[in-house]
Amino acid sequence: MNRWSFKYIFHCALSRQGVGLLFPVILIISIATLFSTSESSNQGPIATSECLECHEASEHEKNLPYNTLLGGSAHEGFECADCHTGIAELPHDDPVAKVDCGTCHDDAAETYKWHGRNPYPGGKDIPTCTDCHGIHDILPSSNPDSRTSVVNLPTTCGVCHENVDLVKKHDILYGQAVTVYRNSVHGKAAQGGIGLVATCTDCHSTGGSAHRILVPGNAESSINHFNIPNTCAKCHADVARQYWDGIHGKLVSRGETGSPVCTNCHGEHGIIAHTDPRSPVSATRVAEATCSPCHESAYLNEKYGIPTGRLTSWVDSYHGLKSRAGDVAVANCASCHGAHMILPSADSLSSIHANNLQHTCGKCHPGIAETLAKTSVHGQPGMSSTKVAQIVGQLYVVAIFLIIGTMLLHWAIDYRKQIRLVTLKEQVVRMTTDEVWQHTLLMISFIVLVITGFALRYSDSWWANLLFGREGGFPSRGTIHRVSAVLFTITSVWHFFFLFTPRGKTFVRDMWPRKLDLIQFWQMIRFNLDRTEERPRFGRFSYVEKAEYWALVWGTIVMFITGVFLWWDNIAVEWFPKGFLDVMLVVHFYEAVLASLAILIWHMYSTIFSPGVYPMNPAWFTGKVPKDVYHHEHPGDPMFVEDRHPEVDELDGKVAGGRDREVHPPTVSPPAEDSDEDSRSQKQGKEPG
Repeated sequence: MNRWSFKYIFHCALSRQGVGLLFPVILIISIATLFSTSESSNQGPIATSECLECHEASEHEKNLPYNTLLGGSAHEGFECADCHTGIAELPHDDPVAKVDCGTCHDDAAETYKWHGRNPYPGGKDIPTCTDCHGIHDILPSSNPDSRTSVVNLPTTCGVCHENVDLVKKHDILYGQAVTVYRNSVHGKAAQGGIGLVATCTDCHSTGGSAHRILVPGNAESSINHFNIPNTCAKCHADVARQYWDGIHGKLVSRGETGSPVCTNCHGEHGIIAHTDPRSPVSATRVAEATCSPCHESAYLNEKYGIPTGRLTSWVDSYHGLKSRAGDVAVANCASCHGAHMILPSADSLSSIHANNLQHTCGKCHPGIAETLAKTSVHGQPGMSSTKVAQIVGQLYVVAIFLIIGTMLLHWAIDYRKQIRLVTLKEQVVRMTTDEVWQHTLLMISFIVLVITGFALRYSDSWWANLLFGREGGFPSRGTIHRVSAVLFTITSVWHFFFLFTPRGKTFVRDMWPRKLDLIQFWQMIRFNLDRTEERPRFGRFSYVEKAEYWALVWGTIVMFITGVFLWWDNIAVEWFPKGFLDVMLVVHFYEAVLASLAILIWHMYSTIFSPGVYPMNPAWFTGKVPKDVYHHEHPGDPMFVEDRHPEVDELDGKVAGGRDREVHPPTVSPPAEDSDEDSRSQKQGKEPG
């Protein structure tokens, strides 16, 4: 149609006749348009094929094609628009409205209102349907590839429950629950492909619905304390019946929270077989790991009227001692009392009822007499509770005290006599009165420091409780320790000033380490190993005494510095980091261990147990040493000039030929007079007759 035709139609339409003809035409066109629109609106939902023209693969599901994902899923045969109902036309708006699974699964939607402590919807980080079931590749739980199958469910739950950030954000307990579960009997069975095994939802699903997971504090929760036995009963029905018939089950049914349920004994996520030695219900651990936490509780024992000390009395018995040694066959708590149907001894059905003891004990001891079976197994092995046995036991205690006490007294008197005989010999002054007091104060303060210091570190030991376990004992321990430290420090300062006196200067010169000490050390090793017959000729101080002295100097400095920091820790922490104080504590402790062992092993041997000085070197309280002992131990001392070897003088920095530098040699005191015939005999070189 050309422009002249349009002009003609327009001219006719403006005429009176044209207006009458144009109205029907407009009406016909409007009706046709209306029918066309109606026909278009009745075309039905958008076909999946139209969606796949744009959406080829799912970027959320390993980039697999949508038709592949849906093909083997529980929604196989569904159209996209069946779930994405918000899409009315193509192209659709972006973003697309979320799919509402409750449209079809209204029962699950009605049930899923809580997940733990948070409500749904509205709770932060609460899992949605797709988080657990998937998006397009949704499979039934019976399918091994399903996210909710027995094998894969722990992984599905672990996405959130082992997410460190989520666990911390929501204060979720058991942040490693899935890892622990995988190592349990249930987890290992599930990984082995056993379908009838407990998984996350079997225990946490309330009312049998995995969509209703409630917190333990909710009375309806499947993991509420009072519901746990019934939850476990879904798989362990026979055991549950025994439990409910026992005293523990009866108390739980009454609402007693103090009575144990399955998880108190077996654990929660990390349940392992009772044959595994790590299990809390294993033969060697059940007494201390499972039964004692309740039966040694003062609160529970008082509440339920249970005798105290049952664990201790069992551990001291033959059964307890053998169990501690690792014997898995010996009787434990469960062997006698039962594992699940535990009843008090007054109940006629109890395995420890008087009428049933012979049968119970007979499981391990066939043919056991009834009277013997009724003997208490709690207590020391072989002990009897009869009156006669108790009297005999008490008599033995008295006899042991008298006999052993007499032995100790006898040897104490004898030892005193031996020491007295030593002091009656011709003596050499080894230490002056001033030096004896220095040694005495150092000795006393050192011993007290050791005892009070280790009493803090080993406060649970029997000797620490014996000394300081009474009320107020341990606070006084700290005071005694600090007073002793002050006394030790004062004595050390006293000794320091003594070193500047003429005798002190000589002491330092004689105590100073020399090359000769190394030579004599090697000579002593050869002598003790029978490589030579000549013993080293030690001077005033041997390498043993020099090592002791300089170790004391070093230890005193270290203990003083570390002790000051630990005493005034509140001030020190203002200037030094906490780690520095930790180092001070470690050094203080281990230096104390080193010093204590050195005194016990090195010093005690050289002054008491060495055959040359036994029964002891009396210089520590008299300041003197028997001349023969001193000559044997220190033949190279300047006082024994006639015994000097020129080569020793040369090595020691002296003039050959026996000419000594100016020294302060020990003085010799005459032997003490004694009317005792044994003493006189010993002076004459005779053995006491």
